[in-house]
Amino acid sequence: MEKLARNPRAFIRPSPSGGKLGGVHRKTRETMLLCEAAGFDVILVETVGVGQSEVIVRDMVDFFMLLVLTGAGDELQGMKKGIMELADAVIVNKADGTNKQEAEKTKEEYNRVLHFLQPATKGWETKAYTCSALYDTGIDEVWAAIETFEKQTKQSGVFDDRRRKQTKEWIYSMISDQLHYSFFRHPEIKKQLPKIENEVISGDRTVTAAVDELFKIFHQLEHK
Repeated sequence: MEKLARNPRAFIRPSPSGGKLGGVHRKTRETMLLCEAAGFDVILVETVGVGQSEVIVRDMVDFFMLLVLTGAGDELQGMKKGIMELADAVIVNKADGTNKQEAEKTKEEYNRVLHFLQPATKGWETKAYTCSALYDTGIDEVWAAIETFEKQTKQSGVFDDRRRKQTKEWIYSMISDQLHYSFFRHPEIKKQLPKIENEVISGDRTVTAAVDELFKIFHQLEHK
């Protein structure tokens, strides 16, 4: 990261998730488009790296890379959370020094698991690789895989089809965000919500009845 930060051809923009699930900011898609318009041909989106909600980034990128370590329980966590089923490549980092042999073993374990999983991208075989960011080893192989992926998926039409589906998903995501914001920002909803919540918790009102009442209030406000 220190080397990249000094490179005049690179632009790094940290952005907090802002309470948005998925480990990415709600404006990440717009930021990516802005970077493309500025002439950047390679855009890396790094998530916060925790939780099942990380999979949301799958709907934003062309190539989904899962970065893991050896001896940190990442193998089990990756399989448990289903993130592996969304990955186009699994990268075992820190494959150097005394950890190199263990990293190679971890790579083989991942490849055995990946062999039985449905590919995340049609026509593409997801594989595991090892690399060392410290010694810059294995990076060329990873990059070659990404370039092969781009060429192969563009020729098959999968690349463009994925982008069309992502654009459609973006529309519905923005609609959902806007509805959520509009609902909770209404003064009457903010006023009635604590009271209705307490009624549900105390057993005086069912969840269904509570939601129906809140939406009734919301729609009445919307039509005023």
